[in-house]
Amino acid sequence: MPTRSYASTVLSAPADEVWRFLRDFGNLADWMPAVATGVIEDGGPADRVGCVRRLIGPGDTVFRERLCGMDDADRSYWYEILESPLPIRDYVGRIRVAPVTDSGQSFVEWYGEFSVDAADEEAMRKTLTGAIYRPGLEALGKRFS
Repeated sequence: MPTRSYASTVLSAPADEVWRFLRDFGNLADWMPAVATGVIEDGGPADRVGCVRRLIGPGDTVFRERLCGMDDADRSYWYEILESPLPIRDYVGRIRVAPVTDSGQSFVEWYGEFSVDAADEEAMRKTLTGAIYRPGLEALGKRFS
């Protein structure tokens, strides 16, 4: 059974505005703390299913992630990790933006499911939620405040 990490937030901007920004799979370095650089490897469109982004993080760590699907009607995309320094396998993550209809704000959730050795399970759940998803969502909150 896969392990799951999850985080969510409410942003002070309309869902369509937030989605226009987030749907660019290649712009993670523009908003994600600790990502120094990010590029689409073949230079193609950053919203093309199958494109691969290469991210350089702390200590020159390399993450490579492939865009597996994008759904503009649902304001979401999902991706898989191809290469990572983390001891996880079969990771599939998703970012989704939904309107908060009574306030005009956005509800953003970021989560992932992955396999991991039992000894690393709790640490990896906490790492993804606390060191990746939550800081990323906080940075989005500042961008859209």
